[in-house]
Amino acid sequence: MARASSRNGTTEGETVSVRYRQADGQLVETGLDRLVVAEVTGGLPVRDFRWYKGRRHYSGWYYAATVGRLVAYESLLELARILLADFDPGVVEIASQPFHLAGRDGDRLRQHVPDLLLVHADGLVTVVDVKAPSRMKDPKVTAQFAWTHRVCARRGWAYETWSGGDPVVVENVRFLAGFRRPELLETDRMPAVIAAAREQSTIGGIEAALADEMPREAVRPLVLHLIWSGSLLADLRRPMGSATTFEVVA
Repeated sequence: MARASSRNGTTEGETVSVRYRQADGQLVETGLDRLVVAEVTGGLPVRDFRWYKGRRHYSGWYYAATVGRLVAYESLLELARILLADFDPGVVEIASQPFHLAGRDGDRLRQHVPDLLLVHADGLVTVVDVKAPSRMKDPKVTAQFAWTHRVCARRGWAYETWSGGDPVVVENVRFLAGFRRPELLETDRMPAVIAAAREQSTIGGIEAALADEMPREAVRPLVLHLIWSGSLLADLRRPMGSATTFEVVA
């Protein structure tokens, strides 16, 4: 007798196992329905990262200000998506290679490690797979996407496939990320910068207004940090410079 299918496209009674790595490095295996997201975000990437000569992808670690720790990435495209997540004020947790999924897809056993897991301030969880544009229509890739989407839907999670964003926005966010850590800035000067921002409309205007109090090289990093943190809103669809306009967030 055939098993009934649920509305999200998975099969009732079908099990999906999840394996993740705790902060102490120990692997834990559980069922999808019993997975505790906080244990995943507080753990380590489930997959080991390897660096070797001739590797096609550029791997590394990025210090995410959102979570205050290093987040691993396996390609520069994946790093770009992590940067956007770190910049997004609605994201409160970021985990890379968060877990290994295994389950049936019809007659086939599928196994997959998504690239990212994001937790949002409203409690929503988003699982992200990052793929180069050239691979987005590969039948094997689209089949993997479809299965992962159904698995995520079972938990009420969102699922995103990402192959890149507006290149100007991505590069602006990449640049702003250099000013994301307040402990590396002269934050004692921040009140004066914020006060000047309330009277000005451009980055250059703030620098000119404070020219008698502090050098430009002290002002610009603080302004860029305020944009990164969301205290100032700027149009990142255009290249940034002295003429960049902004709005002060009340």
